[in-house]
Amino acid sequence: MSPDGTTRPDGTTSGDGTTSDRATLEEKARRRAMLIRAGIYIFATHLFAGFVLLLFALGDRK
Repeated sequence: MSPDGTTRPDGTTSGDGTTSDRATLEEKARRRAMLIRAGIYIFATHLFAGFVLLLFALGDRK
């Protein structure tokens, strides 16, 4: 809390800044989770596209 015992409207406090630090850590964790999820989606999409190309290549061999 701030020296006069109040909290800012955005939920952060002055002084030790624990609320603000926690919010920053949560935002970093969300960003990291989003990047991991995006990487998995991109990898899976490319894997599926490769499988489809393989099917076309095998179908063209006749």
